[in-house]
Amino acid sequence: MKSASHNVISIARARHLRIDDDLERVNAMSVTVQYDGVATDAAAASASGDDLWMPLDELTPITGWEAKPQGLCRGERCVPIPAERRAEFFASDGRFNLAAFARYIDQPFVHEDAARVWLFGEPPAARRDALRSLEAPDFTLPDLDGKRWSLSQFRGKKVLLLTWASW
Repeated sequence: MKSASHNVISIARARHLRIDDDLERVNAMSVTVQYDGVATDAAAASASGDDLWMPLDELTPITGWEAKPQGLCRGERCVPIPAERRAEFFASDGRFNLAAFARYIDQPFVHEDAARVWLFGEPPAARRDALRSLEAPDFTLPDLDGKRWSLSQFRGKKVLLLTWASW
């Protein structure tokens, strides 16, 4: 005959197993990935802590990076993946760890687990090129009357920007 405490433990274990099953189902749900300013639903991607694993067939449409024998390539730029670190990026089931690759190339990223959203910033090379060009990035802001103005509307003209923050 089972004791009452054994039944409580069994119920707790069953609840724990259901919670684990629920977490597994949540991890299998799609993730929104924003890359190059474009948000895409990565249906088969899964997050695990600070790692984002996605099938290789989703990698190129979402990020523009393509796995090639010489490494990960985007256009003419290729980043070699050291053989001793291959398991950090490529899983045996055909998935790729985009977050590990971002860390490898010093690309900033942030994620919100509850919302299942991952945002990847510009890689350092792009930021470096923008700084070298001495050209300010385009942005749009409203004036006091609500009319929207973009910096690109004033290309070729001198512009004085005044900013203020309360913090």
